[in-house]
Amino acid sequence: MGRPVQQAQDSNFLTVIDERTGEKFRIPIVDNAIDAGAFKKMKAKRAPGEREENETEGGLRVVDTGYSNTAVISSRITYIDGENGVLRYRGYPIEQLAAKSNFLETAYLLIYGDLPSKPQFALFENEVMHHTFVHNDLDKLVSAFRYDSHPMSILTSCFAALGSFAPEANPSLQGQTLYTNAAKGDKAALAAMDKQIYRLLGKSITLAAMAYRIRQGRHFNVPKPGLDYTETFLYLLDHLGEEEYKPNPVIAKALDVLFILHADHEMNCSAASVLQVGSSLVDPYSAVAAGCAALYGPLHGGANEAVIRMLLDIGSPENVPAYIEKVKTKEKVLSGFGHRIYRTSDPRSFIIRKTAEEVFAVTGRNPLLETALTLHDIALKDEYFVKRRLYPNVDFFSGLIYQSLGFPTDYYPVLFAVPRVVGWLAHWRQLMLNPKGVKIWRPRQLYVGEGVRDYVELEGRKEVDPTPANAPTEVPHLFSKRAFLAEYKAKRNEQKPSKL
Repeated sequence: MGRPVQQAQDSNFLTVIDERTGEKFRIPIVDNAIDAGAFKKMKAKRAPGEREENETEGGLRVVDTGYSNTAVISSRITYIDGENGVLRYRGYPIEQLAAKSNFLETAYLLIYGDLPSKPQFALFENEVMHHTFVHNDLDKLVSAFRYDSHPMSILTSCFAALGSFAPEANPSLQGQTLYTNAAKGDKAALAAMDKQIYRLLGKSITLAAMAYRIRQGRHFNVPKPGLDYTETFLYLLDHLGEEEYKPNPVIAKALDVLFILHADHEMNCSAASVLQVGSSLVDPYSAVAAGCAALYGPLHGGANEAVIRMLLDIGSPENVPAYIEKVKTKEKVLSGFGHRIYRTSDPRSFIIRKTAEEVFAVTGRNPLLETALTLHDIALKDEYFVKRRLYPNVDFFSGLIYQSLGFPTDYYPVLFAVPRVVGWLAHWRQLMLNPKGVKIWRPRQLYVGEGVRDYVELEGRKEVDPTPANAPTEVPHLFSKRAFLAEYKAKRNEQKPSKL
């Protein structure tokens, strides 16, 4: 799975002295990382009065809440230098790919490791576009959702459902080595893996368009031959029966660039979710559905939506200074600035700002743009934000583009999920191709709960003073109070009707 890991040199070691035992441990530093398993060898006898749940005799555990400094996998896909604002896919700077490549070519690069030759790209593009069509039963599935269902809920459900249409792609049915045999050069396993990749990439735009059109009561479009990937997506979204319909080229290109920028971002929450679930050797459709569910969360996929809501809350450029003061006192939240990885400007933000201007040239300037630019300029000069290294990220301008293109705010995460399917599949494929095999991910925990306790019968228990953490909450029900006051067989007389 890629180049050999750098071997530890004589000076590349971390020396640890366990003062509990006096033992000295010399841990190799490889690729500027140490193996957490080395700490498991640091065992000691339990100290007097120490909790047995600490498992001291089993070796030290490493605590890293939120995986802030833990590498869970070796990868050759995406490199990020957060200190210097660098993002590269397989070694290629994101700036070059956004300017010269297209989304499907970048997808090929992320998945297979190199830019394709002309015949390779023709094969890949043909396969992906061929698989944009979906089974008729998926029309029925999407149509069964409420008209006001969140589109990410629909998309997540559809990805999970896709697996049921491809039993030959399910390791639970075909054997757990269905994909992992690819690491041994098994051509059938490689072909099975690639077919599911084609299917997921192709069908993702179709399912996303279906999730968009269902709320409008519009019929679902069938992909039109002759269009590229983002043009097909726009056609599926917007075509209403017009003859020779073709999306605006500026908008199609802008969406293509946005897709490139969102295609992968290393081991983020959704990518880690895909690999966590994928390590069980479940089918890739279920793993992608898990990634989609993770992206659904507002801390991950909803950031650009939060930017629009913030700008609407500000209202106009003259209100920006007052809003910034409220951010400093934590009365308000500054969305679109700062990043978990980048400690300087997000390199994608420069590309997306240029793309925004190109879009506004055909759609007209977004009314919120002046407010956004005022906020952008003031925040970059304000010592409070400079000191905290809060710089614009990719979400700051992407929401403005999506709004200018007429997408509802709750659809923004879908526009994030569609291209991110590529990154998820690239990481999943890399996991399956590990020559050492796939080991199920099983993080440890640090147990800090109660020690051993004896069971007490119900009648002998004392009621514990309730806190938000240790007692259930009584919630209101939507049923009529009449139903709770009615008499019926087996009714528990001690039960009180809940408040309406």
